[in-house]
Amino acid sequence: MTDTRTETDRKTRLQQELDRKTIELIDDTAGSIRDSIERGELPDIELPVRSLANVNYDAAKGYLELGDTTKTRTLTVNTVRSFAQTLRLMAASRQMVESDDFATKREAYYISKNWGDCRFDEQAESDAIMDDIEALASMHGLSREQLRFYPESHGGSVAGPLTVMDTDPETGEALEIDCARLGSGAYSVPRSVERLRFRTDADFILAIETGGMFQRLNNHRFWKKANCILVEMGGVPTRATRRFIRRLSDEVDIPVYCFVDCDPYGFANIYRTLKAGSGNAAHINRFFCVPRAQFLGVTPQDIIDYALADATHPLSKTDIKRATDAINNDPFFAAHPQWLAAIKQLLEMGVRAEQQALAKWGLNYVIDEYLPRKLDDRDGFLP
Repeated sequence: MTDTRTETDRKTRLQQELDRKTIELIDDTAGSIRDSIERGELPDIELPVRSLANVNYDAAKGYLELGDTTKTRTLTVNTVRSFAQTLRLMAASRQMVESDDFATKREAYYISKNWGDCRFDEQAESDAIMDDIEALASMHGLSREQLRFYPESHGGSVAGPLTVMDTDPETGEALEIDCARLGSGAYSVPRSVERLRFRTDADFILAIETGGMFQRLNNHRFWKKANCILVEMGGVPTRATRRFIRRLSDEVDIPVYCFVDCDPYGFANIYRTLKAGSGNAAHINRFFCVPRAQFLGVTPQDIIDYALADATHPLSKTDIKRATDAINNDPFFAAHPQWLAAIKQLLEMGVRAEQQALAKWGLNYVIDEYLPRKLDDRDGFLP
């Protein structure tokens, strides 16, 4: 009990420090603008440039990182509306931090409806301003969640030998959720995972692309056989799912293996986003990516080794373009020769394979044969 209380106190102090930094950033930004106005100068806000041209990949860090290029938003006749919107949204963030509340992206859009002439006409406007504020905050080690703007979607499902320690938001009572004792269901990752703590003796985390495959592995208790934690990504994983996997992996110090479809989308969108982040969100990758993740499969070589050729589908024009772009333009794949070779092999084969292709050999072949064989050769996983 003492260890639990000590860890809870540490988490509380950390959250309080992050809240202090958030309010300080907002106050400093507002104070700088006020000082400029009092000096008779046009106020401005310096923001990172969020574009692929300002993105670097550092293999040592393991994620796509925003570069040093910045832009300056100066108050002019043309920018007065977006400038006011930025300040109003930052003020809303400050109020939510102080009151320990939050707003979804959709709610943030509607908050502005009583802002008069600087209200948002479309959510795309509020999303863009929010991204700019988040990029500014990221320069100070803060994420959008710390600003108290939460995504609409929660995370994926979780099953296996993991106890998630949470807190009742109304009473503050400590709660423990045993992810191995939820019957045929699973634990659903909440929108914000910052206050969660974890206890497990699992050997690794298996991140799974599709809900169907997650259900099969969970229903047949593969997590018990392999002593692992199953996490459903549901396609490109949400921010909450990525952050959950990152925090879980770091805090209990276990590796992450990814099991996705063998196609350019699975490689360049789903896996790359989980492991290294995305170019468009480079300002937050350090919070949400999982650099220690490895690619278990399905790989192009698996199509050969497991005789899946007659269970494949031809690559589409979109697949070919996505694969070619990954080879020629993606700094993550350029840093890993193994990935370049795998993608080129897939292009030469001209086909793609889904996880479910393994059902060719039986519905539970993936449980009885494929995953055990792959896990016996972890040195062969793609980086």
